Amino acid sequence: MAPQKNKRRKREVVGSRTLPKPYLDQDFKKLRKSCITTSVKFTDEKFPADRRSIGSGLLSSTNMGTVVWKRPPELVDNPCLIVDGESRFDYSQGDLGNCWFLAAIGAITLQKDIMDQVIPTDQSFQKDYAGIFHFRFCYNGKWVDVVVDDQLPTLNGKLIFVHCKTMNEFWPALLEKAYAKLFGSYAALHGGYISDGLRDFTGGAYRIYNLRNAPNNMWDLMDQAVKKQALMGCGTPQGRTSANTVLPNGIVEGHAYTVTGVTKVQSQLQLVKLVRVLNPWGEGEWKGDWSDKSPLWNEVSPDDYKTWLEDKNNGEFWMSMGDFCKSFDELDICCITPDFLI
Repeated sequence: MAPQKNKRRKREVVGSRTLPKPYLDQDFKKLRKSCITTSVKFTDEKFPADRRSIGSGLLSSTNMGTVVWKRPPELVDNPCLIVDGESRFDYSQGDLGNCWFLAAIGAITLQKDIMDQVIPTDQSFQKDYAGIFHFRFCYNGKWVDVVVDDQLPTLNGKLIFVHCKTMNEFWPALLEKAYAKLFGSYAALHGGYISDGLRDFTGGAYRIYNLRNAPNNMWDLMDQAVKKQALMGCGTPQGRTSANTVLPNGIVEGHAYTVTGVTKVQSQLQLVKLVRVLNPWGEGEWKGDWSDKSPLWNEVSPDDYKTWLEDKNNGEFWMSMGDFCKSFDELDICCITPDFLI
């Protein structure tokens, strides 16, 4: 009888994707259990509901003095963490220059497994609600589990920062708060790079392409990225005067966007390569060729028209690969496994 090989159970490593380390030694399950036992809503002393957590430079002294931190049940009658799944169309940017962060969120909403990693499914405003939530990020190469209470900063009864278009949905606001805690304050998120957000949400490897000198097969690389379930974001050049100036063609200067898809369509016997882009503001779109109102869509087949065109002011639009490279100066592609980027 042949001797049996020793079978060793693979040990989970603290800080791995499957066993993230409690950030600041705050254990979500223990804290929630304690709150439920004592019937007291969680208050996070390590990221307090005060001006320190907002940080300096975001709000005027007058507005800072009138900020009221409220829990979702104080804002709406039926708060939910998630309504009908997470979507790139759920949210709009608030009074914080973190379009790069929201563009990264838009990318991960296309991958349910990544969303379930970042936003654990063991929490809600219904079952075992105790005013405490947790989110996971890959921070300095290690996965951490970040706990927050659900007190959110408001002015005149409205959320100051990111907010959902569905009034009773709060996953973007709480995710943003957890990310702000990780970096010390909301102000720390004011300005950043899409690549950083994509890396922190996935732990993946990324590559940045200069679209001013894009390789001839850039669209093909993007097509392969979509097929490999890679995440993509892009950015526009800074304006000469100030950031976030909206150009006549609808593109915003100094702004981050999400790339949400690519396709080819037949138009007047020519094959046109298209790129789909999302503005994290949740509105404001490209107005040129292949935009929602472009007459060029009347030249494609009925099937392509029905499949690809969605005429809504939701911030998402199509443009040709040529116009994409003219309008944006940087493309970020992030993969959980680096094989695509080699």
